[in-house]
Amino acid sequence: MEAIVLAGGFGTRLRSQVPDLPKPLAPVGGEPFLKYVLDHWIGQGIKRFILATGYKHRVFEKYFGGIYRDVKVDYSVETEPLGTGGGLFLALAKLAGDEDFLVLNGDTFFEVPLASFLEFHRRKSAAVTLAVLRSDKGGRYETVEMDTDSRVLAFRPRAENPRNGYINGGVYLMCREFCNRRNDVSRGVASLESDFFPRWLGEAAAIFSFTCAGRFIDIGTPDSYQAAQKIFGTERSKHGE
Repeated sequence: MEAIVLAGGFGTRLRSQVPDLPKPLAPVGGEPFLKYVLDHWIGQGIKRFILATGYKHRVFEKYFGGIYRDVKVDYSVETEPLGTGGGLFLALAKLAGDEDFLVLNGDTFFEVPLASFLEFHRRKSAAVTLAVLRSDKGGRYETVEMDTDSRVLAFRPRAENPRNGYINGGVYLMCREFCNRRNDVSRGVASLESDFFPRWLGEAAAIFSFTCAGRFIDIGTPDSYQAAQKIFGTERSKHGE
């Protein structure tokens, strides 16, 4: 399976902590954060990554090159900011196959078991399946509402959220044929989460949620970045690295 990693943002909120690097390459425990993300998914069986980059894209290329841990790495480079939606559709052209593919946010680490995730996605014949988690930080994140069959009904903005709810973990399985039919809406800046997902629900697209209890680490703010330092720094110390 192939994975597109969305890593084209500027990381404005983290600029005070990491002024000179793209957010996914922020050092955590002595290593770029994105390394932990790729390592997890290589362990789950991913055979090829496409890094959807923009800001300081050559730094990604210098670190990961064309092969990382025997897994091929390719790059889709934005010449101007496109957002997560525009960046995703630009990267589609780099996919080698026509099968369902994985999409990852480069600034979040979510321990999702790929085999179970993929089985659920296929059993539901989903256009898109989101990995979600239960969180008591609904005020910080958009929440996902679903029915008893796990079909997504709505996305609730942060301002409307109760404290407890299911949040989007930034890991998706997507049907290639479904995305190909919608590639004409990808021009310009667009958010996958705020623009495309709600629009697709309006088209009655089959979007499902897969609930996962794995660790979720987001480095989007200075506080969460410091929390990630403690988690991964402790793990590296335990392994003598």
